[in-house]
Amino acid sequence: MAGYANFETKNKKNEKDRYDIYEPEFESPFKQSDYNSSIITKNIKEFTKLCSFLRWMPDIFWDLYKPEVGGLIFDLHQRVMIRLLARFPENYFCAPRGISKTLVHVMNQYHAACCFPSVSLSITASTKEQSVKIWKDKHDEILRFYPSFAENIKSANFSKDTGRVEFVNGSVIDNLANSQQSKGLRRHRGGLEESALIDKDTYDDCIEPIFNIGRTTVTGANDPEELNGQINRYSTSGYKNSDEYDKILTIAKNMIDLKGTFVFGSDWFIPVHFGRQKKSTIDKARKSNIIRFKQNYLCDWVGVSDGGLINISKLIKARVLDHPEIECPKDKKGNFELNEYVIGCDIARSNNENNNKTSIVVLKLIRSNKGTIRQIQVVNIINPPNGLNFDEQSIIIKRIYYQYGGHYDVLKSRVKAVVLDINGVGQGVLESLLKEITDYENNMEYPAWTTINTEDKCLDKNAPRIIYGLKAQGINSDIIRIFIDSIESNKLKLIKPFENIRDNISKEIDLKYIETICFQTQQLIDEVSNLKLKKSDKTNTLSVEPLIKRMDKDRYSALAMALYYVFMFMNEEFEEEIDDFDFLAQFALNSF
Repeated sequence: MAGYANFETKNKKNEKDRYDIYEPEFESPFKQSDYNSSIITKNIKEFTKLCSFLRWMPDIFWDLYKPEVGGLIFDLHQRVMIRLLARFPENYFCAPRGISKTLVHVMNQYHAACCFPSVSLSITASTKEQSVKIWKDKHDEILRFYPSFAENIKSANFSKDTGRVEFVNGSVIDNLANSQQSKGLRRHRGGLEESALIDKDTYDDCIEPIFNIGRTTVTGANDPEELNGQINRYSTSGYKNSDEYDKILTIAKNMIDLKGTFVFGSDWFIPVHFGRQKKSTIDKARKSNIIRFKQNYLCDWVGVSDGGLINISKLIKARVLDHPEIECPKDKKGNFELNEYVIGCDIARSNNENNNKTSIVVLKLIRSNKGTIRQIQVVNIINPPNGLNFDEQSIIIKRIYYQYGGHYDVLKSRVKAVVLDINGVGQGVLESLLKEITDYENNMEYPAWTTINTEDKCLDKNAPRIIYGLKAQGINSDIIRIFIDSIESNKLKLIKPFENIRDNISKEIDLKYIETICFQTQQLIDEVSNLKLKKSDKTNTLSVEPLIKRMDKDRYSALAMALYYVFMFMNEEFEEEIDDFDFLAQFALNSF
């Protein structure tokens, strides 16, 4: 009997095991006219192949934008570098100055922004100001080389600490800082400039999670072939006993194991060969600071790999001070602020600049409410020129003492002690400090001092007890342990690199002098990185020795001696006197 229930549609019959879901019977009878279809629609397969090709060959992508006259001609190493960035999910470029690391980095970001619509990318450095400064210069350079590429850019905005470039296809590139400010943000890919200077703990906590999401395509899905979460690192070499050295070793091992990573290394030969660096610049750098030359041009990781005095990353992390102190600050009435300073001096005497040098370190103490040392700030490091006699060196020490609020009355003095190495030539400076002396340069008369802990006699019986004479024999292990503990406990603080504080320094202060102090701080880090910790099994004592014998350790010695005095004699709690009546009154109040 005819009826609706006795009939099934073809669609109903095929509801199970329907493999041919594109059967023409199920399609709409309305079709777009071939006459109205665009050229892209007609050649969609060819355009797909072209897009894949340009994603895989970024150097060819930029060659297509190159004008007939001018533009950038890629060298072989640059083509290799930018192709690696387009093909591997994690790359490390440890290369010297002049090899175009930053330019290739920014060009790779712009290439990815064009080839992957609505992708979000970021450029990261130790500070946001530094990342913008690096990026803006290369942005202008790219548009100068490839003028027609500007058609892809919807807007570009750069300020002192913020950069943002939006593309017509919805892609965005901005800058991030390696700090807590970036925590919680999300991006698809990123690049780290000067990654050897980036703090690992902050990076692991704030930066790495940013790139844990993938780009969503127009279909609403993630492309598994896309380099989502890619993080690339660009830097010259750093220190062996650091977290960054462990990182590059891990990436290199993964490259050997074919896990999708790549390490690109080079030295100064490539930029010189392709005319991007002058040989005279290399020769000049070779004759100056050996550590800077190895790091910036040979890309050698310097320092001790095993058995180093400390993990040098922790010392780099301690560079948090925004400005040095040239002298003790004064209040509105012209009186010195109630700061506490300790001055450490390691003495040397030589006319040869390559020999050991006298080093003077100024420490500023920050106490907790209970009076214990909460923070020790290295606010200044001074290295007088070689060739000065004992009297000239003692004048410099006394000049610095009064510069930081030192006083003839030790109770009023802001400088609590001058810790002096009295081994060898240090004894000569000590004898000069024990007498009155005239500073003819500043037309000042400096009174005699006496020592706190030795039997060295001063002719003036009323001379203030300022000098703590230190001989390392017998206490060297304690000096080393205290130095290590001050870094491990995060109490020691150093001045930031000059590039990070330059814009915040008052115009009234000499920038060259501030730059010199920051340079001395970097020299201190270099010295510590070169020290190897040795332990004697027979005597159970500690000592340090330099890996590179020609490198000094004067700044380290001056700092370590000053830290020893601080922790041994100044790290005491203030005792509060509470009489019985105060105790009973407090007990009564707590009872109600």
